[in-house]
Formats: sequence, C-alpha cells, structure tokens
Amino acid sequence: MLWRVRANLPDRPGKLASLSHECGRAGVNIGAVQVFSSRVPGTATIELVIRTPEEWREADIVALVQRSNGDSVVAHQVDHHALDDQPTRYVRAAKQILDHPATFPDVVAHLFDADVEPTHGAEDVLEMTVANAVIQIRRDTPFTPAERARGAALAELVSDVLSRESPSAPDTASAAEPTFVRGEDETSVLVGGRVIGRASFTRGATDADPWPVDMWVDPSWQRRGVGTRLLAHIARAARARGAEEIVLTAPADSQAVLPMVLSAGLRGRIRMAGETVMVRIVVSDLRV
Repeated sequence: MLWRVRANLPDRPGKLASLSHECGRAGVNIGAVQVFSSRVPGTATIELVIRTPEEWREADIVALVQRSNGDSVVAHQVDHHALDDQPTRYVRAAKQILDHPATFPDVVAHLFDADVEPTHGAEDVLEMTVANAVIQIRRDTPFTPAERARGAALAELVSDVLSRESPSAPDTASAAEPTFVRGEDETSVLVGGRVIGRASFTRGATDADPWPVDMWVDPSWQRRGVGTRLLAHIARAARARGAEEIVLTAPADSQAVLPMVLSAGLRGRIRMAGETVMVRIVVSDLRV
C-alpha cells in the first residue's frame, strides 16, 4: 500500500537516518523523498512516498515517524503516480493546463494533493494569480514555501503563454465590424444584421450572491475577440444595474473561458464544479 507522508523532523545532520532505520525495521520501503524548509524554526519538513504492509493504517505511520522524533505527521493513501519524477509531473501539468486553460484549478489541486472546494474552512490555502484571475486550492497539510514558489511559477508560465495568444483575424468574406447593441439586461452582437453573439444577466438570488451571466458566440466568430468584448460589455451593464460580482459558467473542457477573462482585463476567481468551470468576476470597480 502506498502512502504520501509529511512530517517535521529536527533540522540537523542525520535527521533521515533514524527514520530510514525505523522504516527498515518495520518492513516499510521508501520510494521517494523530498525535503523542504519548514516554517518551524529548527525543523525541516520531509515528504516521503512509502510502501507499507497492506494492513497498515494512518496511526501506524504516525507512530513510526514519531519514533524518529518527527511530529506534525500527515499521511494519506496515493496511487503509483506518486512515484513519478516530480519535475516531470510539473511539466505534464503545465502542458495539460495550456491545452485546456480552464482545468487550471483541478490540475494544480491534483499536483499538490489538494482540493478546490473548502471542506471545513480551516485548511491552508495556496492562492495563485493567472493575470487577473485568482485560483485557490486548499488542504489540511500546510503548503511549504517551496510549494508556494512552484505554484506561483506555474501560474506565471500560464499567464505568459496565454498573454501571447491573440484572437485570429476575421476572414475577408466576413470582415465587417461587429456592432454591440446594449439593452437593459442583455447585449447582442450583430454583423450585417445577423446576431453572432449574445450575453445576458439576471440578479443574484440574494444581495450577497453574484449575478449569473449567460453568454453565446457563434462558432464561426469565436477566437476573434468577440467574446472578450461581449463579456466586458455585459459586465459594465450589470454594474450599471447594481451588481458587485457576476458569475460565468462554462463546460469544464472549454478552452476559451480563461483567455477571454484575462483578455477582458477583469478580475475573477475560478473554480471547478463537477463538469463545469465557474468564474466569479468583480465588477464593482468598473466604470459604466
């Protein structure tokens, strides 16, 4: 049975020798080791992937580490991917995010053995900013400074790549400039009298809830900047009606949502919810 174990050990020479000895005595094999600087003075945070006898439980692992003068022990079961080379895992995660930007929250959460949604509200939070979008993941085990630096670097990489992507230009057959027609709670986009995009909002269920936004852009006009401009229009329209935040929902495999929010220059919080990605966007500071 594979476990990922994290604990604090005294930060002195030979700190791993005692733990390795205890593992050997108990018939526990160490498959991977990482050592991080700790927030606690005089200690180092160690992370192990170990293979234990099948009957072992978390309490057995805690007792094993404590016999080696370790404390703050956290252990949970993992699959064989936990033994993958760490730099390779980060490269693969970056590729997956760049292929499908909206998966950023779930991919990073899996990378750090964390969750996107809070469970009891007392978890440690790792916050990453991709351009203007804020992504939070959380877990009971505190994030180390090294992990926070890795998360920030990954977010910076994704931000840089997405910022270089520009919408493709319309072809000459349909190069007419789109016209944005704004109503009270809806904005339509017309080209040659034909509707090629529409966005609308409704009030939140309570004053504290964000206002839901529904958007649609004709597939033949996607990735041309229409969605970005449409989102900016409907955000300002919602603000004019008193909204503080809006929420945009899209399929989890959508590749356009995150680049669209970033291109619009809006500040948002992104999270996954089942098969959908939800983006809460602050509009309270927009000029209307």
